Amino acid sequence: MGNTKVRKMLFILSKATIENVYAAFIMANGARMEGIESEIFFTFFGLEAIQKKKLEHLHVATVGNPAMHIPTMLGGLPGMEALATKMMKKEMEKLDMPPVSEFLEILSDSGCKLWACKLAVEMFHLEEKDLIDDLDGILTIGDFYNRADQENTHLLFI
Repeated sequence: MGNTKVRKMLFILSKATIENVYAAFIMANGARMEGIESEIFFTFFGLEAIQKKKLEHLHVATVGNPAMHIPTMLGGLPGMEALATKMMKKEMEKLDMPPVSEFLEILSDSGCKLWACKLAVEMFHLEEKDLIDDLDGILTIGDFYNRADQENTHLLFI
């Protein structure tokens, strides 16, 4: 029987809601702590998590989020998103969760590779200077898939 240990985790982050960003960051960090290579590919709205101007202003999604256990109409009320975001940030502080910018540094320092999607960067008219300094680069989707071309590599879309 061959070795089936996970060697590499590639996370694709397409939404920059707080719950998605922290899910990706915690899983990527956990992989590194287990000695597993990890990389995050930020695409579409996930790019907001690595934009210098936006990363500290991420919100919880209250509309159309079944995990919130509130009716969609209530989730759309003025102030609901801000309230839910404030509550989630408070709970995360209790668990000593670092803020997004600090977590990105921790991930980068641990060896986790951070990539921006070239297509999405172009689509949103972003430049490298708009993105975090810890970014490892801007890749095409093909380049990213090439990084998965080895045994025991798993891709996870968040």
